[in-house]
Amino acid sequence: MASNAPRKPVVLAVPVNRGITWSDLKAALAAGWADFRAAPQFGLFFAGLYVAAGLALAWALVTQAAVAWLVPAAAGFPLLAPFCAVGLYEVSRRREARLPLRWGAVLGALRGRGDDQILSMGMIIFVAFGFWLMIAHAIFAIFQSGSGTDSLAFLLTGTGVLMLGFGSAVGACLALGFYAVTVVSLPMLVDRDVDFMTAIIASLSAMRANARMLLIWAVLIAAALFAAMLPAFLGLLVALPVLGHATWHLYRRLVA
Repeated sequence: MASNAPRKPVVLAVPVNRGITWSDLKAALAAGWADFRAAPQFGLFFAGLYVAAGLALAWALVTQAAVAWLVPAAAGFPLLAPFCAVGLYEVSRRREARLPLRWGAVLGALRGRGDDQILSMGMIIFVAFGFWLMIAHAIFAIFQSGSGTDSLAFLLTGTGVLMLGFGSAVGACLALGFYAVTVVSLPMLVDRDVDFMTAIIASLSAMRANARMLLIWAVLIAAALFAAMLPAFLGLLVALPVLGHATWHLYRRLVA
């Protein structure tokens, strides 16, 4: 049973709360769903851009006969979701503060607070995605060398399945580190006038203080995004906005 005792903030430059519970996760999801229902046009817009980018990437790889890149691209594509959710954080922030929801203000959140902090985080995200693609392609090349089969047929062999398992383990480790860096930092950059390094430190501190619950949250996000990507990415039109809004509300519970 969740305790009603007040949470104790960790003493840091940006204090974070300990003791996040199942109740906090459920409340964040409920609030995320409420935000999406209240202003679905914003969620559908940002999710639509994300889905269109995913479909365009998949089409480009298939038409260019680069199937070897398709699996790692699909596996790493969720790494870009936090940056795409910046506008959703602004929607949730404005609803919470009872401010008008205007397209100019929501889209303007991508610029940050008149500085380059969110854009700097965006660059880190895109570099991480590129880094993952290079690692995944290297793993594919190592396992496929000498197999004598094409890329698609290789994935169906025993060695191909082993490669997918090994690549998934490596990808999971990279994704976990990336998640720890961004789970609090991006919503904080929307919410507060701080630099991106301060936000990253706060995110890592929140992860350390609430490791179990935030790992559960990471698994929920990964499972939801993976399931939503299966029907031609279309499930992301709902999953991405709800998870984006919910992440804002969880951030508000994590940061003192």
